[in-house]
Amino acid sequence: MQLEVTTTSGAVRGTVSGPAVAFKGIPYAAPPFGGLRFAAPAPAPAWDGVRDCTEYGPTALKPPYPAPFDQLLAEPVVPGEDVLNLNVWTPDPAAAGLPVLVWIHGGSFVYGSGAVPQYDGTAFARDGVVLVTINYRLGVDGFLHFDDGGPVNRGLLDQIAALEWVRDNIAAFGGDPDRVTIGGESAGAMSVTSLLSMPRAAGLFRAAIAQSGAGQHALSPGTARRVAGYLAERLEVPLTREALAAVPIPDLVAAQQSLIREAATAPDPSRWGEITVNAMVFEPVIDGDELPSLPLTAIAAGAGSGVDLLVGTNTDEQAFFLVPNGLVDLVTEELLRLVLAGYGAPADAALAAYRADFPAGTPGDLLIKVGTDWFFRIPAVRLAEARAGAPGRTFMYEFTWPTPQLGGRLGACHALEYAFVFDTLGSAGLEPLTGPSAPQELADAMHAAWVAFVGGGDPGWPAYDLGTRPVQAFGEISGVVPDPRAEQRALWDGIR
Repeated sequence: MQLEVTTTSGAVRGTVSGPAVAFKGIPYAAPPFGGLRFAAPAPAPAWDGVRDCTEYGPTALKPPYPAPFDQLLAEPVVPGEDVLNLNVWTPDPAAAGLPVLVWIHGGSFVYGSGAVPQYDGTAFARDGVVLVTINYRLGVDGFLHFDDGGPVNRGLLDQIAALEWVRDNIAAFGGDPDRVTIGGESAGAMSVTSLLSMPRAAGLFRAAIAQSGAGQHALSPGTARRVAGYLAERLEVPLTREALAAVPIPDLVAAQQSLIREAATAPDPSRWGEITVNAMVFEPVIDGDELPSLPLTAIAAGAGSGVDLLVGTNTDEQAFFLVPNGLVDLVTEELLRLVLAGYGAPADAALAAYRADFPAGTPGDLLIKVGTDWFFRIPAVRLAEARAGAPGRTFMYEFTWPTPQLGGRLGACHALEYAFVFDTLGSAGLEPLTGPSAPQELADAMHAAWVAFVGGGDPGWPAYDLGTRPVQAFGEISGVVPDPRAEQRALWDGIR
C-alpha cells in the first residue's frame, strides 16, 4: 500500500510497512553539482506530479570503509547527483503534533549515509515518533576549507537546510515542527554539538542527542587551510572551487584518502596541527561566522542553553579502532607513555589510575581505556559540565554491554549502541559487530528511553549535576551510577 503527501516542492509517494509509512529519498536541496559544486545548499527544484519516494536516494560522494572496518559497518552506496535528500518514517501522515527525531549519521565526516540499515525508523514510528534521516556532503565536498570568502562548513549548512525543510514540511507527515530533536552518533554527534553552538541553527530544534561525540572536534582555520593546500598540491591544481570541481571524482576521493592515511601514519604536529590528536582530517572549521568558535566554548558561554541534551559514550569506544586490525597487540609500554605525553597527561599518574581499574590489562588494553576517555568520554563530560545551571536539562548515559565478537576483545566499542537505540538488532549487516544473540531486552530499554526523551525531554533518570554526576548505565547490569571512574575523570582536569 502507498500513500501520498504534499511538500513545499511537490507531492511524494511513500510505502506503508507495518506500523510505519516510509518516504525515502526526498530532496531537501538542489543537487550540489555543476554550478552548485562547493556552494551553499540551494533550494530543491519543484516538480510536477507525484514523486516516487519508495527507495533510498543517492548517497554523498564517499570512499568505501577500509578493511577490516568494511566488515563491521554497513555502508550502502546509491549512485546519482541528487545527494541532498532525506527519509521520513511516520506512524500516520494524517496525525498531528507528533514528536520528531532528525538523525545525523556518523562516519568521520567522510563516510556514512541516512540509508544505513540500522537507522531504519520503523520502531520509532511504531512508538509515536516521526523519524528523519538525512544525507549531507562529506569529505572534500562538505568540509574542505576554501579561504576565498565563499561558503564554508558546507556539510553543516546542508544539515541546517535539512532542518529548515523539516520546519516547513514535517507537519504534512504528522510531526510537530516545534517538537524537533536532533540526534547523531560519532561525527553525527559532533555535528549535533556544532549545530547547538551555531547562530544559524538556533530555533530549529528543542532537544539534542549526542552519542559518542561532543564539542571539542573542530579545526582551526590555519590547520584547515593547510589541509586544503596539501590536497591541491597532491592533485597539482590551484586551490580554487573551480579547479577542484574539474578534477575527476575518483581522483579527488583518492587524494582525500591519501591525506587521511598520511595523517594517521605520520602524525607530525608541525604538518597536521590538532589533527595529530583529533585523528580526523575533515571536520567542521571554526570560521568565526557560521561556526564562531569551538562548539564547547560557545556552549559554555550559553549557546543552546535552553535545549535539553542527552549525551553519552560507550565503555570501550577505542577498541573499535585498535582490535579488528590487530594494533592493540602492537602497543608497548613506551608507546602508551608517548601517547599520554601527546595528550598532555602525566604518564605515571595516568598509568596508575588506569591500572587500578584494569590491573591485568596489557598496554594495548590500557590504550583503549585512555583513548576512549580522551577522544569520547571526557569531551562528553565537559559538554555536560559546560551546561551546569542551564535551563535546558542534561542527561548522561554510558553503554556498557560488551559484544562477544572477536573473542570479546571489542567490549562495548564504538558504533555498537545505535542499533539498540533504533531497535534494529535484526537489520542487515549488523551481526559481525554484535554477534547473533544481542540482547533484545537491552534494545527495548534504550529505545524506550530515547523515545521518552524525544517525546518529553526526560529519558527516565536524574539530570546531570556537578554534585552527584549521575550516569545511566545500559548493559548487562543497568542503572544509575554516580560519577563512574571518578579518579580517571579527574585526571584530565585542566588537560582535556
